[in-house]
Amino acid sequence: MEERFYLYDDLEQTRTRFVSFMGEEQRYDLAITQTERYYGKSLVFDLQGNRFAIIGRDDLDEPGYLESTFKLTEEEAGELRDFLSEVIM
Repeated sequence: MEERFYLYDDLEQTRTRFVSFMGEEQRYDLAITQTERYYGKSLVFDLQGNRFAIIGRDDLDEPGYLESTFKLTEEEAGELRDFLSEVIM
């Protein structure tokens, strides 16, 4: 058997918040993991939609980013953006 070549194999303490809330447009079930791995950005998992993204405050200001990443309408993305703006550092 060939030896496995790892690019990295690190163990890091993280903090994960599980949150579910109802917006005007839909229900949001999220897991938000804070880590230092991605320059302090958070991993945001959409548990219902089976999608995730690495998100920082700068990404929240990027037009169309949440819509594209999470396959949301503009209104749905607005609700998610408002929530994430409160919790993403």
